Amino acid sequence: MYKIMMLYIAFFKIGMFSFGGGYAMLPLIEREIIEKNHWMNYSEFLDLLAISQSSPGPIATNSATFIGFKLLGLPGSIAATAAVVSFSIITLGICSPLMEKHKDSKFLTRLFGVLRPLTIGFILSAAISIFKRGDFDTASLFIMAFSFFLIQFKKIHPIPVILFFGFTGIILKGAL
Repeated sequence: MYKIMMLYIAFFKIGMFSFGGGYAMLPLIEREIIEKNHWMNYSEFLDLLAISQSSPGPIATNSATFIGFKLLGLPGSIAATAAVVSFSIITLGICSPLMEKHKDSKFLTRLFGVLRPLTIGFILSAAISIFKRGDFDTASLFIMAFSFFLIQFKKIHPIPVILFFGFTGIILKGAL
């Protein structure tokens, strides 16, 4: 029970202090899961991110679900997933009526104007951290660059790119 509580607290903090969701949460997940609690190493974390990104749903929720399951099975999965969304649910329940009432507020407009670049900074920090620590071979770098090219410049929808390179990665890494 103690381990489940620790997992819940860790993911509640991640959910509470993450602005921008998704990729903006990655530095906090990394700090909490790898650096503070040592629940997985960086290589496992990168594998988890690949799985979380390829799965339907938000990356933060998927990450919480997979990490919880890896650590404590189904109870851990449920606890981590509930924890990462709890603060958002509570906050939305309280703030939504207030935001609707004050939607034209200059203060809120300025606040969101500050949060947008903050979120981009979090995402950029996560990308740089992953790239610096990643153990990328030539094939991985090619997949990364070519998938970026296809999505960004050829405007191919991400789903076929994920499926194609997911299977390509499985074949290249000898998982079949």
